[in-house]
Amino acid sequence: MFEISRRHVLAGLGLVAATRPSLAMAVETIAVEASDGRVMLNRYAAERYGKRPAVLLLHGSRGFDLRTQAYERHANALTAGGIDAYFVRYYTAADERAMTMHERERREAYETERFDAWAARVSSVLAAVLARADSSGRAGLLGFSLGGYVAAATAARDARVSALAVLYGGMPDRIVAGVKHLPPMIELHGEADRNVPLARGEELIRLGKKVGAPAEIVTYPGKAHGFDFVDNDPATADAVGRVSRFFRERLNAG
Repeated sequence: MFEISRRHVLAGLGLVAATRPSLAMAVETIAVEASDGRVMLNRYAAERYGKRPAVLLLHGSRGFDLRTQAYERHANALTAGGIDAYFVRYYTAADERAMTMHERERREAYETERFDAWAARVSSVLAAVLARADSSGRAGLLGFSLGGYVAAATAARDARVSALAVLYGGMPDRIVAGVKHLPPMIELHGEADRNVPLARGEELIRLGKKVGAPAEIVTYPGKAHGFDFVDNDPATADAVGRVSRFFRERLNAG
């Protein structure tokens, strides 16, 4: 492991960079200016030089910090394949407070009203990442649960998204009718998911095919919500491998 110790400003992008170590590898922490305030990113650099594609990872409702190492499994697989990985902390301070509400119905109502704003914040991050000197000009979105909905909503509205991977998520209901475009996509879903039913993932794939996108769903018999967070499980290894291969193929990582 090594540690990035420099601090710098990326002129013209509205980015302020600092650093902090990670259990998995060195991480660069970046702030991107967006609507509703800054979005904080954790950048995991690919194990190659030159211009590289990127994947933005969008967390579930509880954020990255509860199960950081589970998300880092995906980041490690991506960087090993020549793709920079970014943890996108798309919540505002107000979102973080609201998402601690115990009543599920209140949380879901809040989420419904925030999808547009969250998608706009992710698009701001995407613009900043693609403008970096080390960017190949191609980027994908990888969303988990709630983050899968945010990723799908962003990809439907932002043609700069070159590939979309959703784990146990779907497309927000209020956005479906207006979807005219989606990038190549893959959905991974446990058949025993009680939080986000498999039907939501199937609906997303049908929507993708309807608008002409290459779209595939992979289901895992007996697996519940967040199945890829389980350590030492063959399904976890399969999911991580499938997602990284999908992005390598779609983003043309060398």
